[in-house]
Amino acid sequence: MVVDTCASCGRPLPARAGRTGRSSVYCSAACRQKAYRERQGTGTGASVQRLIDDIGRQVQELTPQPPSVLYSGVADLSAAVARLRRVARTARDTAKEPQGPAEPSVTPKSVTAKAVTEIPLTEADFATLTESHRREIHVHCYRMTGSYDDAEDLVQETFLRAWRARESFEGRAGARTWLYRIATNACLDFQRRTARRPQRYEPIPGMNHGTGEAPARITWLQPYPDDELPTAEEDRPDVAAVSRETLELVFLAAIQHLPPRQRAVLILRDVLGLTAAETAEALDLTVASANSALQRARPTLRDHLPGQRAEWSAGEPTEAQRTVLQRYMTAAEQLDFAAMTDLLSKDVTLTMPPNPFWFTGRDALVEFLRPTLDPASPMFFGHWRHLPARANGQLAAGGYVRRPGTHVHRAQVLDVLRFDADDRIVEITSFEPHLFPAFGLPLRL
Repeated sequence: MVVDTCASCGRPLPARAGRTGRSSVYCSAACRQKAYRERQGTGTGASVQRLIDDIGRQVQELTPQPPSVLYSGVADLSAAVARLRRVARTARDTAKEPQGPAEPSVTPKSVTAKAVTEIPLTEADFATLTESHRREIHVHCYRMTGSYDDAEDLVQETFLRAWRARESFEGRAGARTWLYRIATNACLDFQRRTARRPQRYEPIPGMNHGTGEAPARITWLQPYPDDELPTAEEDRPDVAAVSRETLELVFLAAIQHLPPRQRAVLILRDVLGLTAAETAEALDLTVASANSALQRARPTLRDHLPGQRAEWSAGEPTEAQRTVLQRYMTAAEQLDFAAMTDLLSKDVTLTMPPNPFWFTGRDALVEFLRPTLDPASPMFFGHWRHLPARANGQLAAGGYVRRPGTHVHRAQVLDVLRFDADDRIVEITSFEPHLFPAFGLPLRL
């Protein structure tokens, strides 16, 4: 839904000629900051009431024509309703939480117990506070674990721990640091329990994997939908800029090789920009220990990244790469094997976490794909359709297959693509389809 006036001062918004992406609801950073301060300084009831009023306004402004306007309005309305639902759910769940002692965890009590606030948070205050930080805490847990599903669970664990330790909350100015501290230690406790370590892919008998070195196998790695990333347009000027390159799959896979505490230090220092003292306090370490962990983490990370940054982080996808994505989807849908081959780099790599299949080099991948795209082959997989998507700051395609003898295209795979300097596909990471709804993709067509 297009909003043409500033939600804070009422002045007209700047023209968006030639610009794409989400529309701002404020005319300047000053208005955005003013609105944020007003929300933080007023009661929770007023914040919830404004959200309800905004939903009512959006419902009244919905129009059936043209279809693009209707779709945009419904999408905005759905997001607002989802936010209100999460606020209400968090308030309900925390109100039900027993006031007895919390279950023991690996993390020392000092992590969440500091100074006692004079006025404890109410259920509604707490729900609004956590909701305003939900997205960035979710991204943080995802960086720590590499798994979207685990991040979902750890966000809930973080908020549960925060509710139990709400008397230690020192005020809204420290909410972000307080929640990051709790979330980081929740992730560390989780990683101690699971003891995950990347392995190497093993050859499958009878399958040509190519001549390249077997890539790292990270069975828990999952994609992250770009639409769920926190943005400056969400009236949160205090949110740290989300570095796109630290969400790309190459980076996410590389930091999984770090021991959990080194990973936490590196993310807090190099991604979130916390000081050595803040990092040490969050992890219950000395400053010297935190600095030592960072010094060990950085070279290990470099060892698991490609030699040149341009080889794995090339910025926002280009128009040429978008064209390649469209050709990739079209080639699969038309079963055009030659066109598909032409899009691949000579050194292309394909992995399918958590499955054991992997290929290095175009020849090996082509040998695998050829019978699956040939209707005359007994290995013919079916007829494909695709929808474009964005995952981890990269272009992606949601693939649906109609198996022989059926009439419905069902979600099959989410391919996340990485390109080389010549805009050929140099890496395909294929994920299972259960996360399609998180990307706004249906499970069948």
